[in-house]
Amino acid sequence: MGQRGFYQPEGAWVGDVIPWQEDGEFHLFYLYESRQVPREGMPWHRVVTDNLVDFDDRGEALASGGAAAADFNVYTGSIVLAEDGTHHVFYTGQNPDVVGDDGRALQVVQHATSVDGMRSWQRHPDDTFGATGGYETGDWRDPFVFWDESARIWRMLITARHADGLSRRRGVIAQCTSRDLSTWEPAAPFWDPRRYLAHECPEVFQWGDWWYLVFSEFSDAFTTRYRMARSLDGPWQVPEHDTIDGRAYYAAKSAARGDRRFFFGWIASREGANDDGAWQWAGTMSVLEAEQRADGTLAFHPPAELRDTFSQPEEGISAGSVLLAPDGYRDLLTTEEAPTAFRLRARFEIADGTTECGVLLRAGADEDEGYVLRLEPGRGRLVFDRWPRRATGTEQWQISGDVPFAIELERPCHIGAGEHVLDVIVDGDICVATLDDATVLSTRLYDRRNGRLGAFVGEGAVTITEFSVFSPLPADPDQRPHSDSLLASNV
Repeated sequence: MGQRGFYQPEGAWVGDVIPWQEDGEFHLFYLYESRQVPREGMPWHRVVTDNLVDFDDRGEALASGGAAAADFNVYTGSIVLAEDGTHHVFYTGQNPDVVGDDGRALQVVQHATSVDGMRSWQRHPDDTFGATGGYETGDWRDPFVFWDESARIWRMLITARHADGLSRRRGVIAQCTSRDLSTWEPAAPFWDPRRYLAHECPEVFQWGDWWYLVFSEFSDAFTTRYRMARSLDGPWQVPEHDTIDGRAYYAAKSAARGDRRFFFGWIASREGANDDGAWQWAGTMSVLEAEQRADGTLAFHPPAELRDTFSQPEEGISAGSVLLAPDGYRDLLTTEEAPTAFRLRARFEIADGTTECGVLLRAGADEDEGYVLRLEPGRGRLVFDRWPRRATGTEQWQISGDVPFAIELERPCHIGAGEHVLDVIVDGDICVATLDDATVLSTRLYDRRNGRLGAFVGEGAVTITEFSVFSPLPADPDQRPHSDSLLASNV
């Protein structure tokens, strides 16, 4: 990675992020995934940022408890600040050699405190507790603690599973309450839809008149979802488009600064660092900003701080270019290859009845190979595709042509006739595409490392009103062009 705005430690990967905002700074604790064999125990590490694009690595924050400890692996949790100025962290402890009643590695909630500004933590082993009655002992994780002002009590949401019922639908967000952040009492489940395998990394927050419940699931899709309600007690409504991103962006949790709310998740890597590799757990940290619409639903896009790390744009394809293909396919390519890191802003005027259109990334000069971000108005979706696709043999039927896009890299959205903007940020193998500042699709680009950019249409017509390519600005302000030479805004 060369572009600012993404974070990955040297020689390791970012797992679930535990964000905490204080005094304008975001303290981003995360599960440090080394992928070393044999396993050495998973710790938390921390990076700090005040601008969302430059990350100060503070190293290990909460170490593994050791080979014999219940928290050999320090898994996801949350942070709160008590009235006396003490920071409390609640986290998941797991040791693969410690097995619970259900025959699986036991998961427990553990507690630590800091009185020196989160520079060091004191563990409190006497506060450890496992699953309460009726829940599986191997799924009791990701404690999220928050203060309920109306009830004057601390609440803890926990990823759990019922001990009985259909296996794929036992997921429940369990709940415990406390008055002292030390002793926790079981309470009725916070949310019990009998819908998914589990609801990982849950969190709730209030924004204006709405409450939001965020969780990540891996039953129907491997993705982060949200629900909304007028009250903390529900009922929780399902928005029309309830996902934050696609398959590659997971375990997103949020923190607010002022009236802005940011989500911190990770873009998964692929096994073998190739496009056909299986998705892996953990990857590269990526930040998205949420916007609250008038009806309470959320739109997502990269923060302006990230977009502003790019220079004044250059025109890649002439504005006013028309692609017309009533019953076929047409495209246009840039004359030069794109840099390793860039931002592309493509503005289309889509004619009514158009089947598909979009942009090409790292395309070959013959236009027959490359990555594709395709808008499909009739199907109401943005998808990621590539050509050539996987082939299992030399024959025509052995090409994955019956898989019309990369499975799980599909985002539902409204694409009516008229203007639409596709904004794409690429940094090496990272790609974050945003449609109309509302719908985000993140993925990896491994196999093709260079190529041209382009626009296309299939069975329809589009007018390209803008096709701008931005290059990264130097991180050092003294090396950047004078501000008078830049556009007033890159957003």
